[in-house]
Amino acid sequence: AETLSVKNEANMLAVSRVDSRGGGGWRSKLYAENIFQASGGYSANIVTIDHVTPLHEACLSGHVASVRLLINAGANVNAATIDGVTPLYNSCTSGSVGCMELLLQNGAHTCSSHTHYPSALHEACKRGNSQCVESLLSNGADPNYEVSHLGSPLYVSCLYQHTACSKILLHRGANVNVGRGGDSPLHAAVRQGSADQVSELLDYGADVNLRDSNSQRPVELAPLGGKTQQLLLSFEVSPRSLCQLCRLQIRKLLGQSRLTLLPFLPLPSRVTHYLEHIG
Repeated sequence: AETLSVKNEANMLAVSRVDSRGGGGWRSKLYAENIFQASGGYSANIVTIDHVTPLHEACLSGHVASVRLLINAGANVNAATIDGVTPLYNSCTSGSVGCMELLLQNGAHTCSSHTHYPSALHEACKRGNSQCVESLLSNGADPNYEVSHLGSPLYVSCLYQHTACSKILLHRGANVNVGRGGDSPLHAAVRQGSADQVSELLDYGADVNLRDSNSQRPVELAPLGGKTQQLLLSFEVSPRSLCQLCRLQIRKLLGQSRLTLLPFLPLPSRVTHYLEHIG
């Protein structure tokens, strides 16, 4: 047991150091191969006391070559630490799309069956890693998946002011009014003073009359004289146009899962682009 523990610690240290000196892809692979040789070739799924595996560490450091080698050696792509963190989650932390795609190609789950566990999609939204968000959604992640203490992915991206992530989520059918508890994404965006986010949310049908846990509407949270307050006040006196209402209703009728089929409908490209919020 003592020998196994020593090998485990050496293994984790080695994985975390792969490419740390800028060795490039081939050197990363060579270094990772040495890990297995040094540990007897049985370390792909070895864990620390917190159930952290070499694959967790490789993904956290964004070492694609090491991730590929570990997967080929039988590493569990869905291994979870005692806190529920998976290699996919760590890939979102590091922003490594390469690591993420390898994991997804080899059966990584995009979400956990436990709603209190960390979510890869929420982590990508928190970090502003829009490419990770796009990749996860393209591989079946639910843009409306809620984590009990975090709320929806859209709420997290608004809270951390990552407009690019919010745009992707909304384009893929995220519910514009679902946040955390009574707090909507619009409330979060207004509190952060993010005018770009507020504008995007309004364009996708955000309800300006929703009240948070303190019974306040978004406009009541906006800084006086600020751009977010101007946007909201202007919106309240200028209702959505018929074209905007039709777009929102058509997208709603299509449903989240069928929005990706919009380009295949027998419609003029101009109409399709309008329904997709392009241009």
